[in-house]
Amino acid sequence: MIKVENVSKSFGSLKVLKNINLEIKAGEFVAIMGKSGSGKSTLLNIIGALDTADEGNIIVDGKNLNAFSGKQAACFRNSAFGYIFQSFHIEPTYSVFKNIEIPLLIAKKNKNERISRINEVLNKVSLGDKINIKSAVLSGGEKQRVAIARALSNNPKIILADEPTGNLDTENGKLVMGLLKTLAKDSITIILVTHNQEDAKYADRIISIEDGKILC
Repeated sequence: MIKVENVSKSFGSLKVLKNINLEIKAGEFVAIMGKSGSGKSTLLNIIGALDTADEGNIIVDGKNLNAFSGKQAACFRNSAFGYIFQSFHIEPTYSVFKNIEIPLLIAKKNKNERISRINEVLNKVSLGDKINIKSAVLSGGEKQRVAIARALSNNPKIILADEPTGNLDTENGKLVMGLLKTLAKDSITIILVTHNQEDAKYADRIISIEDGKILC
C-alpha cells in the first residue's frame, strides 16, 4: 500500500529525515512514535503529499507521488487520504454539515451524494444530532469527531492522524482512539503520529523514529 524509499528531508541546514525506508500494508494500523523534533510529523506530511521529500520516493497504492504535478497531488490528497490534526482545523463559523461538506465539494459530489455521505459519517462518530449545530459551540471531543467524520467523507483508503488526542482530556482521547481502531477494522489504513504511549497501544505496529532515523 505505502512504500517510503530512501527519503530524506532538510529545512535549511537542518536534516530532519535521513534516508527513511518504510513499508505499510493495506489495512494496517501503524503508530509512529518519537520525541518532539524527531521528524515524525514531517514524515507523515510527506506520506500524505502535504510536503515533498528532497530525496527518495513515496509510493502510495502503486503511484509515485513524486511524479505528480501540483494539481494531481491535490486531487490525490482529496481522494486517497483523510487527515486528522491535533488542532482540529474546524471552521468555527460553519455548521457541522458545512465543515464535513468541504472535501465533498472539492470532489464535485452532487447535493444528494453530499447529504447522504455526511449523514453516514456523522452517524459513524455518533454525532448525527449535531449536523446543523455551529461548530464553535462543540466541545473539544466533538470537534475532533467532526474532524474524523470529515476525514472519512470521501471514503479514503488511508487516514493520517497527527497527535489527534493532543488537545483532548483522557476520556475523549480514548473515545477518539477507539474510533480509529474501529476504522482500522474496516480495512482503512491508519497512520498515527504520537508521543503518547497509551495511544500507540491501539496500533498493530509501533515504529520509533529518533533524530530523523527509523529505529525499529
